[in-house]
Amino acid sequence: MAEKLKITLVKSTIGAVPKNKKTVVALGLNKIGKTVIMPDNKSVRGMIQNVRHLVKVEEI
Repeated sequence: MAEKLKITLVKSTIGAVPKNKKTVVALGLNKIGKTVIMPDNKSVRGMIQNVRHLVKVEEI
């Protein structure tokens, strides 16, 4: 596993389920194209798994 993950929002949350919208906000993403760097752990991986159709993930 990588030490950190670079997560980028690539699709809008307008038509998304409310649970997915809250997950995206919890990741710190609020605009398309916004990128955050998060630690690579199970909780972050689980959140990414729920919104994998909206985000792009890179290991760094």
